[in-house]
Amino acid sequence: MEKVKYSLTHRQRQALETQRLIIDAAQDLFLEQGYAATTIEAISARAGVAVSTVYAIYKNKRGILKAIREVWHQASGQRDIYQQALQESDPQRRLELFAHATRRQWETSAAMMTIYTSAASADAEAAAELNTALHGRRAAITNFIRESAAMLRPGLSLERATAIYLSVTRPEVYQELVEVAGWTPDDYEAWLAEILKQQLLP
Repeated sequence: MEKVKYSLTHRQRQALETQRLIIDAAQDLFLEQGYAATTIEAISARAGVAVSTVYAIYKNKRGILKAIREVWHQASGQRDIYQQALQESDPQRRLELFAHATRRQWETSAAMMTIYTSAASADAEAAAELNTALHGRRAAITNFIRESAAMLRPGLSLERATAIYLSVTRPEVYQELVEVAGWTPDDYEAWLAEILKQQLLP
């Protein structure tokens, strides 16, 4: 769902509310019974809207899956944080913002990752979409590192810096530290910022 910056009509507000009901219903059902077992009919019943409405808006379950991912991106705020970071001229502050963006990405992603893993195991096109999303993250981070090249420590290649960044910001690292070891998200963010400074800056 797009961010809206102008005054909405009653009809537009109703349309956005319908989209929210469908997305919320689908997310709950995907988590409860799995992506493959969830039908459009079940989603429409849970959302309290007509089956034809769900098809008209999203076409199929993959359309709803994409909408769930977009809602997650907006909730995490990671895109805005990364853009803010790229406007930051202080190297340490830039990496602190990178760490904050990563924390927000994984802090808000548990449900979405569960849903996408379920979808990918049952739907080849959903699996391809997940792979595309992961490649997109790699491409975006490669660009962030390239934009920060002048700040990196001497002798550190962009390829090596990117590999370091991707390794320490993997979701599994967040899960191990926060969900298994019991760190708070603040602990994780502070640790990640320090690691990135140590590894990437002069």
